[in-house]
Amino acid sequence: MSESLCRIPAGTHVLVTGATGFTGIVLTRKLVEAGLKVSAVARQSSNLDPLKDLDIQWFRGDVFDEDVMRRAVAGQKYVFHVAAAFREAKSTEQDYWNVHVQSTRIIAAEVLKNPEFKRLVHVSTIGVHGHIENPPATEEYRFAPGDGYQRTKMEAEEWLNAFAAENNLPYTIVRPAAIYGPGDRRLLKLFKMALKPYFLLLGKGKCMYHLVHVDDLTNTFIIAATHPEALGETFISGADVPIAIADIAHTVAGHFGKKTKTLRLPIGPFFLAADICEAVCKPFKIEPPIYRRRVAFYSKDRHFDVSKMRNVLGYKPRHTNEDGIIETADWYVKQGWL
Repeated sequence: MSESLCRIPAGTHVLVTGATGFTGIVLTRKLVEAGLKVSAVARQSSNLDPLKDLDIQWFRGDVFDEDVMRRAVAGQKYVFHVAAAFREAKSTEQDYWNVHVQSTRIIAAEVLKNPEFKRLVHVSTIGVHGHIENPPATEEYRFAPGDGYQRTKMEAEEWLNAFAAENNLPYTIVRPAAIYGPGDRRLLKLFKMALKPYFLLLGKGKCMYHLVHVDDLTNTFIIAATHPEALGETFISGADVPIAIADIAHTVAGHFGKKTKTLRLPIGPFFLAADICEAVCKPFKIEPPIYRRRVAFYSKDRHFDVSKMRNVLGYKPRHTNEDGIIETADWYVKQGWL
């Protein structure tokens, strides 16, 4: 990232939650390189190795632990609340609520104690909108969360909006599209499928997918932290245009000189299989081999209007879908995964 994007003065104290996650690592590295005094919160089980070369003050513990967060937030002028709960079979609605809602409440209450506090950048998800029936969706599109992760992300947003209005809290909300890029495995399974003679799609939908490269997303966070017109606003962060899942597959196949043919299968039997697998696996807290959320992925369209990000924040994504997909595919090859 060019340092010119960061308008936070060098030496300023900033806090990052979720710093050891894919997005958090990229953001934290950018903030340190911009000359900021970075603190970060990480669970006791988190791996700090990807950031071990950086000068970071670590606070170990859960983001919903009041004592941990009270110490971490004290004296910070900016907070980037990136932490999110893992979507796992063992995760409960309470787990999601703790990480998404309770943590936000604690942070918001603590930053109010600092009269010099500048901005809370709160990271949500486009998942709060659910399936987009009338694309493209703007930030004002109706909420329709489909699972506990998305419901609690929505609740955190709604609570923060109300609390900030009552307490004059400076904040900005960012809703990322599907985050990808070198360093993450989100698209790995899809890329592997793309290199086979037939690329399987479920159902008859368009299967539009809206991506955001992690570099563009973290740039958006950094700009939103200081932009005067971002105060109290919500922004969707995504590529200029969405991309069909089949087009992702054809891009990957073409990059490696291969051809793949799209083959569509009825989606109904897969929903049934997913429901059975989840019913059997969930009591034992075992990750099911197939689950409803992943099947539903093929039945939903994600298509968003990112003009507010461009027009208000003045940020145009640096990565096209094609360039980012190829860059990520090459990184997978270097890891020996593809």
